[in-house]
This record gives sequence, structure tokens and C-alpha cells, in this order.
Amino acid sequence: MAQESVTLQLKWTHQFQFAGYYMAQQKGYYKDAGLDVTIREANPKMPDTFTPVASGEAQFGVAHSGILQQRVNGQPFVAMAAILQFSPYCWMVKDSSDIFHPRDFTAKRITEVSKKDSTELLVMLKRSGIDIATLEVYEGDEPALQAWQENKLDAMQVYVTTQPYFMTQQGVSHRLICPQRYGMDVYGDVLFTSESMLKKHPQTVEKFYQASLKGWRYAMMNMDEAIAITQQVYAPNKSFHQLAYEAEVLKDYIMPPTTHLGNMSMAKWRLIADYYGIKQTQFDEHKAGFVYKYQEPERLQLSWMLIAAFIVSIISIPLYLRLILGKK
Repeated sequence: MAQESVTLQLKWTHQFQFAGYYMAQQKGYYKDAGLDVTIREANPKMPDTFTPVASGEAQFGVAHSGILQQRVNGQPFVAMAAILQFSPYCWMVKDSSDIFHPRDFTAKRITEVSKKDSTELLVMLKRSGIDIATLEVYEGDEPALQAWQENKLDAMQVYVTTQPYFMTQQGVSHRLICPQRYGMDVYGDVLFTSESMLKKHPQTVEKFYQASLKGWRYAMMNMDEAIAITQQVYAPNKSFHQLAYEAEVLKDYIMPPTTHLGNMSMAKWRLIADYYGIKQTQFDEHKAGFVYKYQEPERLQLSWMLIAAFIVSIISIPLYLRLILGKK
């Protein structure tokens, strides 16, 4: 069977964060679905999944809940599955810091926050009464992590499995201030495509969707194998220990109790719209078609009763003719 070539654009460099897609590729789930999938990592200096998918350079991408803002702004993106049920972004502060709650950020020095991926970090502060316009944003020449270690800033934006891991390895005590602990649940690592792709190739989108989720199920049920393959094939620059740490943290984000893999609800997207300052009237205008739902291509569907009636009719015609001719 001819393989259809498609590209998946990741939002960061290769790591366990994308293990489900790796397993779908390595276990042949994509191939069995008739797909030849290229998994492309992001440029860490300019990570962007929206542009490649919008331009057709990639057919699928992985993004954050900010995809909703893109939709409202006119980009016809379709959210297919939320691999992370909570935001993986947090503020990291030292154990010696007097920051224990978002309301403690008054007059603190912070790193600049990506408006594409972690707006919820700023929204969390706003909802706690912090005037974020008064916060001093670090603009030094040295890396933010180094500046944080040297006490040149109080809190830095981190990915829950990355900087905290390195600080733990170095014995630097710290704590995390995370949105989900303060009632702000937003999706992370949302698999998405474009309306154009869905309209032109609905079956391809469905096959990629099903194969990807199958890969994620396998990864979650066989984590040691998934970690090993991630390291050997995709991320040889990372140690098994580092990837295992990442897997252990993310498993509770991927498959929390009572929630099925990839789950998304319109009710939660409505809450996310509220967090991001999107008016409910705007949300209502753009929600149609935003969350993926596969529809079978239109075709003649015969029920078994109709098929049976057709067969009986065919058999009856010779008998009817024989009866008529016999009478004559």
C-alpha cells in the first residue's frame, strides 16, 4: 500500500514529552495506517508550530492552549487532542524565597513570559491581585537560569520537567508555583491541524489521530521501553535518568484519574477563553469546528434489510417471468 507522507511539527526539541508520536512511528502504527510520518523538532531559538501548519509546510502540529487565541484571531486551526491535561509551565523560586503564593509576587523580579505558550503564568498573578505592569522583567545578558541562581531575579518561568530537574541534580533547593494548584486548568501539548487539511483529507487526519493516540497508549503502558527508544533514536543527547524523570512527572499530566487520553471538552475551552481575556461572544463565534470530530465521507450506505430486499428482488424476477410465461 502506498504511504501518504505527512509532517508533524513539534513545539520543542526531542524528549519524552513527545514519546507517544515516537512509539506510533517505531511500532509501525503510522505505517499500518498508510502514513509515512516525518516528526520534526522545533528550532529552540524560535519555536513555532503555528506558521508551518498554517502554510501547509506541516500537516500537524503540537501547541499550547494559545491555539484558541490563534483561532479567534482568524487562523483556521482545529484542536484534535490535548495530550497534557494541565499546563506544564510554572514559576520556579528558591526555597529561601518569601514567595509561596501568586499574591507574593508584588515588587518581584521575573523572567519575560512567552505570550504564545504560558500566558496563564501572568493570568495567575493578575487573578491574585498582582499588577504585572509593575513587575521588573529580567533583561540581562547572562542566561536566566544563571541569573536566578545568582539571585539577580526572584522567579523564572520553567517547564516542569526541565530546569527543576537540573536544579535537583545540582542540589539547589527550590519550589514551584504552578497555575493548576490555583484553579487554572489549561491544556498543554494540543495536537492540531488546519481546517484545510481536514476538509481535503479527512481520512488522513483520522488515521493520524487514531495512530497517534495508539502510540501514546503504548508509551504510557510501556514507559521503560518508550524512554529507551526516545533516548536511542530521537534524543541521544539526554540521559536515560533525565528522560525517566520527565516521564514520571508528565504521566500525571497525560493520564490523570477519571480522564481519558487526549480528552478535551468545550466547557474547559470556554474557561480557557475566559482566562485569556477572550469574550464569550467571541468564543461562541469561533467554537464551531474548533474541536476535532471525525465525520465519515458521504457515501451510499445500504442497510442489511435493504440489501436483503434487493437480493430477494433479483431472485424473484426469473420466478415471476417463468410464472407468466407458463400461464401463456
